[in-house]
Amino acid sequence: MATTVSVKEYRVDRLAQFVAGRGEYVMRRVALIYNPMSGQLPEQRAGVIADVAAVFLGAGIEVKALATEGPDSAGRLALEATADGYDTILACGGDGTVHEALQTMVGGSAVLGVIPMGTANALAVDLGLPANPVRAAKRLLKATPVRVSVGNVFFTGDDGESRSRYFVVAAGIGVDGLFFSRLDSRMKRRFGYAAYFIEAMRLAFTHTFPMFAAEFIETATGAPRVEEVSQVLAVRISNFGGMVNNLVPGAALGNGNLHAMAFKTRSRWEYLRFMVAVWFQRHKYAGAIEVVDCSQVECRDLDSSTERLHVEADGEWLGTLPVRIEVVPQALTLLIPPKPLRRG
Repeated sequence: MATTVSVKEYRVDRLAQFVAGRGEYVMRRVALIYNPMSGQLPEQRAGVIADVAAVFLGAGIEVKALATEGPDSAGRLALEATADGYDTILACGGDGTVHEALQTMVGGSAVLGVIPMGTANALAVDLGLPANPVRAAKRLLKATPVRVSVGNVFFTGDDGESRSRYFVVAAGIGVDGLFFSRLDSRMKRRFGYAAYFIEAMRLAFTHTFPMFAAEFIETATGAPRVEEVSQVLAVRISNFGGMVNNLVPGAALGNGNLHAMAFKTRSRWEYLRFMVAVWFQRHKYAGAIEVVDCSQVECRDLDSSTERLHVEADGEWLGTLPVRIEVVPQALTLLIPPKPLRRG
């Protein structure tokens, strides 16, 4: 059974590691990994990265900027930078850049930080980082490395093979997965966050919301519970930014469990009503839409299912059912700014 671990407990654990002889973390060598095409103004990307680098150079820290060259190259660059002795990897982009870097950093010694420079910056928002990259860099100079748990999703790839990916924001099955399978990168660059709203509205009025089976292992009892659902969203943070603030109260990086939103309905009206309630901060979880506090969730097609059901993690489309989602305890060292640490 998963247990809830507070940020304070993570810091105590980190201190115990220092006492054991690892030595206190000091930011000395920073690798800035950035996606030249992320966000709405890619032509200004190099100049922003230079300004961010200047912040760390001014603090006496060695800096190297590394541009991604295609899908999954951020993970390779993070791995190479760590092997070259860089103690801190800063993912400069959106949640997709963070997600790629995360894949090779779980279980490693380097520290991961975030500079928000993408269309969606949910992790950066949840950490309380300012949207301005230079201000965010200055904030990270005062940040604390905290050992946090990450999610792990096992899924079926487009080639029919079983695969897995780590995630730090959320993993979704159902209409959420379909949403990210259809989201056009050109639309994101042109319209920014509005592209998310446009696609969400289109799906809300056209999708049929097919049902599938979800088995939750509840944190409190350790007992399995099976539901028929049209959507599951397993989240690790609460604040996604934009109009999606405090989506799931209690969800936090400091927790060792999952807060899984379960939509036990195919009603388009229920979905629309919930979306509007979220935008106005009046949403509640009861009846057809609830939150399950769990250590694991496993999803599979119903025998009667004829539609392909999609899976995403951190806003990246992955594949289809069957899916298993669980938590990897204290798997990543993340730079967390002072304000969230004070909130605990």
